[in-house]
Amino acid sequence: MRRIKIIVSYDGTNYCGWQIQPNGITIEAMLNKALHKLTKENILVIGASRTDSGVHAYGNVAVFDTDSTIPAEKFAVALNQKLPEDIVVVESQEVQACWHPRYQNSHKTYEYHIVNERTVLPTKRLTNYFVSFPLDVEKMREGAKYLVGEHDFVSFCSVKAEVESTVRTITDLEIEQSGNEIKLRIRGNGFLYNMVRIIVGTLVRVGRGFYGPEEVKKMLEAKERTNAAVTAPAKGLVLVGVEYSETL
Repeated sequence: MRRIKIIVSYDGTNYCGWQIQPNGITIEAMLNKALHKLTKENILVIGASRTDSGVHAYGNVAVFDTDSTIPAEKFAVALNQKLPEDIVVVESQEVQACWHPRYQNSHKTYEYHIVNERTVLPTKRLTNYFVSFPLDVEKMREGAKYLVGEHDFVSFCSVKAEVESTVRTITDLEIEQSGNEIKLRIRGNGFLYNMVRIIVGTLVRVGRGFYGPEEVKKMLEAKERTNAAVTAPAKGLVLVGVEYSETL
């Protein structure tokens, strides 16, 4: 039995997220189906990030165990012949049997894409959050500074989250602007359920002038979900990648 690690890119528009569920098609289900067609084995992949419905990825990570003799590096090409066009295995390699994408020490990087434009552009509607009101990007940057570091992010976590601790560390949070396009890039050692989207929703409200930048600090300290803003739409969110350390 071998363990194969794959890096997966996908457009999440047509899927009910990563994780298998009874009432919808998911990324995980499509990978399992493709692997069964390829190897004739009943394989279940394990993903690093269980992205929500509509969320995209450039580089989600997953593993699966197989008795197949297909060379590890060939799985990517073979699987892509059996997957739909909106799911692509970018890379495949063999790893140790104990290597686990969720239990390995790691940092994840997400991007959130906003178009600050009054009119929705059809070609960008599935991958961007369109905000029609003017945004003060500098104030958004000021508010973002309060979120960098180790904090209890319970105010920026969906009430559905079931975790032992809501303390996380954000190492970088950058906001870039090019014309009417705004990109938030956030890197951390882990993220709570809907955490990135709630952060974006809050910073957008800061950019619109509903909150002052310093109020983001007060939201953190309040440790109460109702203090932060609404959750931004899923379609603007992309999992860029997962970086792993050598230690388990």
